[in-house]
Amino acid sequence: MPLDAIFLSALTAELNETLPGARIDKIQQPERDSILLQVRSLAAGNRKLLLSASSNHPRLHYTQARYENPAQPPMFCMLLRKHLAGGRILWLRQLPLERAVELCVESADELGELSQKRLYLELMGRNSNLILTGPDGRIIDCLRRVDFEMSEKRQVLPGLFYREPPAQGKLDFRAETLESLYDALGAVEHPVSLDRWLMDRYAGISPLIARELAYLTTGRTDPNLLEQDRASLAAALNRELKALLGDFSPTRLLLAGERKDFSFRPILQYEGCMSQDRFASFSELLEDFYAGRAQTERMRARTQSLHKLLTNQLSRVRRKLANQEKELEATYDRERLRQLGDIVTANLYAIQRGQARLTAVDFYDPEMKEIEIPLNVTLSPQQNAAKYYKDYNKAKHAEKYLTEQLALGRGEESYLASVLEALSRAETERDISDIRAELTEGGYIRQTDRKKQMKLPPSKPMEFRSSDGFQILVGRNNRQNDLLTAKLAYKTDLWLHVQKAHGSHVIIACAGAPVPDRTITEAAELAAWYSQARQGHKVPVDLCPVRQVKKPAGAKPGMVVYENYRTVYVDPKEPASRP
Repeated sequence: MPLDAIFLSALTAELNETLPGARIDKIQQPERDSILLQVRSLAAGNRKLLLSASSNHPRLHYTQARYENPAQPPMFCMLLRKHLAGGRILWLRQLPLERAVELCVESADELGELSQKRLYLELMGRNSNLILTGPDGRIIDCLRRVDFEMSEKRQVLPGLFYREPPAQGKLDFRAETLESLYDALGAVEHPVSLDRWLMDRYAGISPLIARELAYLTTGRTDPNLLEQDRASLAAALNRELKALLGDFSPTRLLLAGERKDFSFRPILQYEGCMSQDRFASFSELLEDFYAGRAQTERMRARTQSLHKLLTNQLSRVRRKLANQEKELEATYDRERLRQLGDIVTANLYAIQRGQARLTAVDFYDPEMKEIEIPLNVTLSPQQNAAKYYKDYNKAKHAEKYLTEQLALGRGEESYLASVLEALSRAETERDISDIRAELTEGGYIRQTDRKKQMKLPPSKPMEFRSSDGFQILVGRNNRQNDLLTAKLAYKTDLWLHVQKAHGSHVIIACAGAPVPDRTITEAAELAAWYSQARQGHKVPVDLCPVRQVKKPAGAKPGMVVYENYRTVYVDPKEPASRP
């Protein structure tokens, strides 16, 4: 994404309208690579400033999103609280044409004397970092320490002086003139696309902006530089380069309704293939673009081990079921074993010990054809007949046993699939903790650490309010589904669940009162949204009073049976606000 030096300069200018003079009231570290500063100023009131050194989505902006903090603050967060909490932000500046900013904070030290600390945020992909320095410029600590083995050019370690990221040897486009451009274009000897030439020559220009400059000057995004008229191209480039730092406009690019890109200016190169809309501020643009994406990636990383465990368990159960189904299918032909035993018994007089095969008339065949029956050479004739009867009885008992085992296996398969579906919907650390505890209780995760651990508060079902004022409760996982249906709901409340798919139990708290169709539809839409059928259309959702829902003895968490229900068909709909 093009959070390049030019975009960052526009963002920094916007933040400098409200940030200088602000007090830092709170410092939190909701993620391993993100810091949240709660600041207070006369110009903007109380705001939250997000500084993210994520390798995938590094960024800096005001945010209104709610972040869940870890039970124990990380060490880097504690360090920032010690040095910056209660301090006053003096200024924010961007390092010249770099994807890095410097935040200067005046705060009291251990002796109560005011001193200036600097917090550097470097937005450089996998090399992104947050670095705190003292008044003398020495590094106090950083989010990611870089030693000599990791980088020979630049080390980032406590005690070292902070040095700006090494320059890439590119030019400052702001210092370019028409004459220097004309000479540079004339020095090109080999075929090269204009956008590539711009990126190689100038610092701070992203691929998106390089293509845009090429399009604005030639009508194409990747024209061959040698095929262009040098004088007209130099004049056009000189004009467009000077316009880069003109009026900034936070712009979002969408493809088929999906967020695809953003920029500090309208983008014309797509010629209508992408729609564009503008935001009131760069912070709002970044908040909109990254909020859902960052949350999805955070939860994917946190649930990776559980996802792998569940998929492995599901694969094991499904392999076992396939083998048992083959064994069960083999038992269906057991009647033939009894018939072969009868034929061997009827021909005992014709069998010699050590004989490998018996050729005899099959009196169960209407045409009375002769067949060959395999014999065990180590057994007597009588024992061979007894073995066929024994195999017959064994197959008969195996059918009953395998039928029971298949029912248990299919129940376990359904249960694991439901946990996997709940895991895909997990939104907070508490959701993940609940699922991990459920798997531990079920014996799928071995509890190795028996020491008393800090426990997160138990999560609660999601709560919504229908247009008619009815409370709607939605379970987040199987344990919550059990709690919601079996204990929290009244027997006269309405229970909803998507039909023949895994998903949340949904309760309309009505205590037996008539429920309007509009509320039922809204609750059904929630049941469909928080289910496996989220991407479906006209999803069937069953509903009935809670008293009609039963949990079978010994059933897995979240597994119920119900009767006397009716079905409504709805399209899944994401709730307007999350609880």
